[in-house]
Amino acid sequence: MTRRADESRRRDADGREDLPSLRLSTWPKGWSLAIMAPVHVQWLSYGRNDHRLKVRNLVNAGNGLMATSRAAKRLLVIHYSQTGQLTRVVDAFLAPLKGQAGIEVVEASIAPCVPYPFPWPFLDFLDVFPESVYMDPPEMAPVDFDPDAHFDLVILAYQVWFLSPSLPVTGFLHSAAARVLKGKPVITLIGCRNMWLTAQAKLAEVLSERGAHLLDNVVLVDSGPAWSTFVTTPRWLLTGRKGPFWKIFPGAGIGDGDIRDAARFGKALRDALPSLPARPQDPLLRGLGAVCVDPRYIASERIGHRSFRLWGRVLRALGPPGTPLRRVVLVFYALFLAVMIITIVPITLLLALLLRPFLRNRLNAAARRLEQPSGSNRDRCAQYL
Repeated sequence: MTRRADESRRRDADGREDLPSLRLSTWPKGWSLAIMAPVHVQWLSYGRNDHRLKVRNLVNAGNGLMATSRAAKRLLVIHYSQTGQLTRVVDAFLAPLKGQAGIEVVEASIAPCVPYPFPWPFLDFLDVFPESVYMDPPEMAPVDFDPDAHFDLVILAYQVWFLSPSLPVTGFLHSAAARVLKGKPVITLIGCRNMWLTAQAKLAEVLSERGAHLLDNVVLVDSGPAWSTFVTTPRWLLTGRKGPFWKIFPGAGIGDGDIRDAARFGKALRDALPSLPARPQDPLLRGLGAVCVDPRYIASERIGHRSFRLWGRVLRALGPPGTPLRRVVLVFYALFLAVMIITIVPITLLLALLLRPFLRNRLNAAARRLEQPSGSNRDRCAQYL
């Protein structure tokens, strides 16, 4: 080492060694400092006499490129999955974001104090529907993140239970930890059978009450025909079996290809995050086919939810979950639900089909409105698939 270089490696008063000073005069005009190594700049100062920039205390911060000119964007991802399907959706969505320079992903898997079983016992499955519909929050286990920490964006992934957000998500939204949502842009990510409109409307209302801004909504639904999901989804939830059967019914759940393609949303978000403003207002995931509303199901879902509220009010009046009398009434409710699925739903779909020529414009307008803020347009899919 030359004497000049040796002299540049002076020691501080506390004994720490300085790195060689970097002369600003040697940099091309207009360049800014970027540390092209896996380091994190902790302290910067300008020399008074020779206008040199001293970089001190470079601490290893793992692999990747860290820039001093812009802080990393922090994403909080909150989710609960009973069957494991939603976890796969979240993993696919986040894959393009993980390990990226300038992006920190914090995942939080929330959980109730009393776990919900999978597969469900039949009466236990039905017994949660009144509380789900009325969004009565269960007691939740402590979260494993700091609700007072800074996050630039929150992704809230949830399942739909009885046309409502799943109870663990309801529990989180009514817990003290939900203060993390205040002032934050939120992307909702839904994995469900095929009816989610009422659940999203309920959740959007609570987000607004918590001071959050709904930025985007992404929905992945069961890939089977709608008529088959009335059989395949309960079979999966009650027995744990989701494969095809009887050469008639397809497998339950979101298709593997649809889950894999959810990575397009992560890719688009990865590209948008560096320029994300402090309070973004415009959706980031438009043009990616994030949401597609089938107008035929709008009326059926509204009718179903009204029925759930009526029966839910009766069952809640009989006592908390597990009450013997409530369970007896649940058996009668199960029979009513089966009759409604066999009769009311097909009749509603038939009426919608017959009236569609007269209501087409109105139904299509309602569908486009319900697809907001992200929409069903796919003009950017080729860029990210």
